Amino acid sequence: MATVVVPPRMQPTRLGRGDRNVFTMSDDTPAMKQILETHAPDGRDSGFDVKPLFQIVEDIIHHSTSTVPWITHVTREHLGGLEDRATQNGFNEMLQLLAHPISTVSCEISCKCSGGSDGHSTTKSICVTLSGYSWDAKVVIALAAFAVIYGEFWLVAQLYLSSPLAKSVAYLKQLPETLERVDLLKPKLESLIKLIGAMLDVTTCILRFKELPLQYITSNTPAMATANAHIPAAVYWTMRSIVACASQIMNVISMGPEYISLSTEVSWELSTLEHKLKNILELLQNQLDLCNKHIGETRSEETYQTIVRVMSTSHIDNQKVLKILIYGNDDQPPLHYGTEKRLVGVEELRKKVVLLFISDLDLNLDEELWLLQSIYEEKIAQPSHPESQYEIVWLPIVEFDRTKPLDEEKVHQFHSLKSTMKWYTITHPSLIDPAVIRYTKEVWRFTKKPLLVALDQQGKMVNQNAIHMIYIWGSLAYPFTSSKEAALWEGVGSWNFSVLADNIDRALLDWITQDKFICMYGGEDIMWIRKFIEAARIVAQAANIHLELIYVGKNNLKEKVRKNNVMIVDEKLGAVIELGFVSFFWARLNSMWHSKLQLKAGDSENDPIVQEIKTILSYDSGEQGWAVISRGTVEMTRAKGDIFLQAMLEYNNWITEVAELGFVHTIDKYLRDKLHPKHHCTRLILPSLTGDIPERVVCAECRRPMEKFIMYRCCVD
Repeated sequence: MATVVVPPRMQPTRLGRGDRNVFTMSDDTPAMKQILETHAPDGRDSGFDVKPLFQIVEDIIHHSTSTVPWITHVTREHLGGLEDRATQNGFNEMLQLLAHPISTVSCEISCKCSGGSDGHSTTKSICVTLSGYSWDAKVVIALAAFAVIYGEFWLVAQLYLSSPLAKSVAYLKQLPETLERVDLLKPKLESLIKLIGAMLDVTTCILRFKELPLQYITSNTPAMATANAHIPAAVYWTMRSIVACASQIMNVISMGPEYISLSTEVSWELSTLEHKLKNILELLQNQLDLCNKHIGETRSEETYQTIVRVMSTSHIDNQKVLKILIYGNDDQPPLHYGTEKRLVGVEELRKKVVLLFISDLDLNLDEELWLLQSIYEEKIAQPSHPESQYEIVWLPIVEFDRTKPLDEEKVHQFHSLKSTMKWYTITHPSLIDPAVIRYTKEVWRFTKKPLLVALDQQGKMVNQNAIHMIYIWGSLAYPFTSSKEAALWEGVGSWNFSVLADNIDRALLDWITQDKFICMYGGEDIMWIRKFIEAARIVAQAANIHLELIYVGKNNLKEKVRKNNVMIVDEKLGAVIELGFVSFFWARLNSMWHSKLQLKAGDSENDPIVQEIKTILSYDSGEQGWAVISRGTVEMTRAKGDIFLQAMLEYNNWITEVAELGFVHTIDKYLRDKLHPKHHCTRLILPSLTGDIPERVVCAECRRPMEKFIMYRCCVD
């Protein structure tokens, strides 16, 4: 009777004393130098990309252990796309070229792991076999060779119970007992599966370096040089981990159920390798982040210089300018037209004057938006008027990490603002390139306050901030050029009451037309207001005139002004203007000042209109009230609250001159001759609208240069 001899199952590969030392190996150890000496690339892989092969490896790993909860590293976007990849140019040719080295390395791993060879020797042998390939190709080929072994094992395991063919193969591999306990096997291989995940993560990172655009980064770039110095070690340790994983698979096959419970030493080996790869991944990922930062900065600088060049070049229309400011693609038009609720391309703005409304997402609905909505509704109502031949485009300036989506709060804020706008808006803040944001800040000096940059029909910037013109003249500012601004100021002539009070109240305009005596006053102190109104009425009665009184409040104190308005109306102290027009009044005055500065440059100190505007603004910057008294448009006098109140209380000293000089001239003469203060402390608080605050501002009282301070203010009204 013949005797059947059953060969003993192989013993699991164990770590020798020398193999343990490999885990402390750095890039400059003799062992690593041995690996580097095997590297002799001959360009054989220069004609193809190994990433599709790596994606197949990921597919195999994922499908092999898809029921195991520890696999979280695989990106699913390309899984199941083998048929799609097979149609890619060069894909089949690449597989044909790499089929032999993959098979050779797979056999080498199987033989040496089954034979109990130590991990370093096996890894070095694989490096010798793949000496002619680049480092990224080496690691992907080695992973593909391992995937063949790993995939075959799990393919049989998954089909064992349902496929007679798989069951027969399992018997030949002596796997039935092991596969019958496959549910126990998977949890026991947690260390193995985690290490495989780390191998894939490191390889993914290595391949990402290969994908970096060479026109923006070179091997001499510090981060790239550091990465290139560490990639050989990363490849070695990934291959070393491949050998360790293959050894465990071979041991499971050869030893059966008794090997399901891994020894402490084997678990230590796999965990140590995983820790090593994670450290390598962290180092490489940091360098990759630095490389991407360098690329982003280089690309952004290139884009910025292109913007500068395009904006300074003459064009036949505005399309080139608009397309470089607003990113668009063929799939999605970049603009939304609020009036008609439709998506459009920048082509719709061809040959039109365009106002670029530049702001962040913290817009004041009661001021900036209200102003633009007013003139745009007028434009829509009168589309054929010459002053209506323009369009507004909102460019929201939102700075965020472009590698991540814009956070939901800002998205909601953007859409909420966009829904209130009838003009053109971009469809998403990401369509504004960071280089465009830089341009708005460095060239157009955008800071916090909105800008309204005017472009003519050829895309040439004709006004850096037309919002000042619109505050002053509304739609009459069309086409919003600096020359139009100068012409409008020329038409104003000299400073007068209608320049100060225009468009803030219908009744006020009627009083000016009717040549009435008008007292406009402001401030927040209700006690001073009561005293001043009482004194003014006594003086008006004594002078036998009818004096109209109107309160214009104080800038940036809406709640206080609202309460004052209520008290003034309740106590019948005179007229008030609507709260919204209080803000408009002061914003318009600020715009007049900035408009003059833009036009006059260094000569604004000698402009009488600038000095008068500055005087009223300085009154508002103080803590007390102020008043202006006029008749019609020409006669006018003004003073701070305490001085004007004193003049009213001392009316007996000047009232007799009214019949000869007139009421306004008489009180003006008294203010100048008798009450002009010998000492003064004038403050002028100006919002830093667009960074165009001048270095030198002279005092409206004494014409000496004012001291410049930086003030941070928080007024909780």
